[in-house]
Amino acid sequence: MGEQHNNRSNWLNLRLKPEEFNQFKKQYERSRFRKMSDYGRAVLLGKPVTVFYRDKSMDEILEELVLLRRELNAVGNNLNQSVKNINTAHGFADARLWMNLMTIIKSQIEPAIEQIKVQMDRYSDVWSQKLKAEKA
Repeated sequence: MGEQHNNRSNWLNLRLKPEEFNQFKKQYERSRFRKMSDYGRAVLLGKPVTVFYRDKSMDEILEELVLLRRELNAVGNNLNQSVKNINTAHGFADARLWMNLMTIIKSQIEPAIEQIKVQMDRYSDVWSQKLKAEKA
């Protein structure tokens, strides 16, 4: 029986000017390919090349969302630690202890929530502007 060879045994050497190579490399870096040879083979053989599209205008928003998530995690951790301290307190937790805890929680949570509201309003304005621009 005839064997079918699927390995690549033929070489193609190609020389490019530095500008051509830089252009090729930039296009490769935007593609989904992990190896430059796979990308080059797809381009040479006319296969479809998927290119990543990244909306750089959203970078600032994503960074802000990451910071907001960290802030909320910190507030949640503080809340959990406070509740644990109350549960492990000796004796019965009286109303004064609970009131102090609620004051502390309120002082930590309210600024974070207000910051989230302000940022979300800002993000909705950005999204609204983008939607209006796309419709126009």
